[in-house]
Amino acid sequence: MITNSFDNQTAAIIEPQRKAGVPSVDVMIITFSYIIEEYIKEHFNCTQIATLYSATGLTPVYQIDYKGKKIGFYKTYIGAPCTVGLVEDVLSEVDTDKIIMFGGAGCLDKDIARGKIMIPTEAYRDEGTSYHYAPAADYITLKNSHVVADFMKQVNIPYVLGKTWTTDAIYRETRGNFEKRKQDGCIAVEMECASVQAVCDFRGVEFYNFLKGGDLLDAPEWDPRSEFGNNGSQHDPRYFMMALDLACFVTNSHIRIANRSLN
Repeated sequence: MITNSFDNQTAAIIEPQRKAGVPSVDVMIITFSYIIEEYIKEHFNCTQIATLYSATGLTPVYQIDYKGKKIGFYKTYIGAPCTVGLVEDVLSEVDTDKIIMFGGAGCLDKDIARGKIMIPTEAYRDEGTSYHYAPAADYITLKNSHVVADFMKQVNIPYVLGKTWTTDAIYRETRGNFEKRKQDGCIAVEMECASVQAVCDFRGVEFYNFLKGGDLLDAPEWDPRSEFGNNGSQHDPRYFMMALDLACFVTNSHIRIANRSLN
């Protein structure tokens, strides 16, 4: 069974090679939006530091300098296998121990999530990739959710904490499964969170995630609420600016914790 796929006792046949002498960044940011990627390239002084190769094309990895930090970013593909594959590849090509990922998600509870950033605390593992990186369980914990919440609180951005539902099958989010997940405390549905947390845990990387509500499932009929560009949608570049400031926050928090441990 897929849930019995985790094997940390034997070697992987294809193991990512962690290269020496690669560029180093303080934090790597992952976006899903081609609009945000274009905005960043137009409005920031970007340096391409790596290229990730696949049959679907090349994925450039960029670095920008922001508030004294070296921040990497790249645009990933939708879905757990592709997203995790690129995480593995980027960790081979760029030296970092922190990843921030943000993107759109379906809203499962309009009453508590309206107009707020959604911060996953746990992810329901309704996908396959995470079972190759972590022992079987219904949920995986987003262990840095409190850090993301502390940041949102500090910068006065409304947010809500809750579980998310990570699925591989966007067109099989049935009404019955929606009701089960909502009753279980899930406030969002997306396609990558559980798997990225699993690969980051497996590789010893800190993962920080936040979600922008997109389509609405918590209604008599599905509401796509489709918007594009700089208007509050998931493609709004302001969410990248939020991720940049979160990158500085988690880096500075790490420094404060390290200094405290030395005293």
